[in-house]
Amino acid sequence: MKLYKLLLSGALALSALSMSAADAKEWKTVTITLEGAYAPWNVTNPDGTLGGFEPELAAYLCAQMKVECKLVASDWDGMIPALNAGKFDVIMDALSVTEERKQVIDFSIPYANTHAGFATQKDSPLANAAGTGSVLKLTPGQTGVAEVEAMKTAFKGKTIGIQAATVYAKFIYDNFGSIATVREYKTGAERDLDLESGRIDLAFDDAVYFGTTFEKANGALVFTGPEFGGTIFGIGEGLGLRKADTDLKAMFDKAITAALADGTVKTLSMKWFKTDVSP
Repeated sequence: MKLYKLLLSGALALSALSMSAADAKEWKTVTITLEGAYAPWNVTNPDGTLGGFEPELAAYLCAQMKVECKLVASDWDGMIPALNAGKFDVIMDALSVTEERKQVIDFSIPYANTHAGFATQKDSPLANAAGTGSVLKLTPGQTGVAEVEAMKTAFKGKTIGIQAATVYAKFIYDNFGSIATVREYKTGAERDLDLESGRIDLAFDDAVYFGTTFEKANGALVFTGPEFGGTIFGIGEGLGLRKADTDLKAMFDKAITAALADGTVKTLSMKWFKTDVSP
């Protein structure tokens, strides 16, 4: 009986191994989604192609992996459900790696790590708030920070624009939702237009994203108050993948490691952000 059980156990193990090998996907083509409207991370070119930091990094990663990658644009707020529904294989859209998101998707190792900050009109009375030009490092759930409390006083009763379903939206609701009006936008570009025209007082978003926004506004918009870093928004930006695709995650992890080691991430950072965002 013991011998039978041992043989049966071995047969089942071999069967499971065989099924696993049969079920493993051979990745020849990978579909990556980007917003196509979050410059300079990613942008839609006049000819309809996708350009920017992430599409160029994706080209390097896919060459390293020896797979063909197809880039497609999709709406930011529906990306994670669409990924799990199988509409594409990877999210590459300045997606912050957070514990909350890890409950529903997996992530590659980070390929970037950036700060966030407030923007306002250059001539606004809210410009040059205390701490402008500095970086404040925060951890998740941290409260009672003097600089944040000072900004609450300065921004009380104002309207803050955010892009919906982002880690930055959560930060604003958690810290400023009780003292300011928070207005959500489907895209950052829509929000930026309202900021420039004075329909909102402040905007909060990724700092390198705002760099491009400020250029488009010809200096009419500026940072105000400190930029925020640390682990408050997660450990950096990574690729979002389905939890089942562990082999694809391993492939991207290896390629990202190579891109960091040989300076590709730094080179593309300097090209698109004018600063090194390597994690």
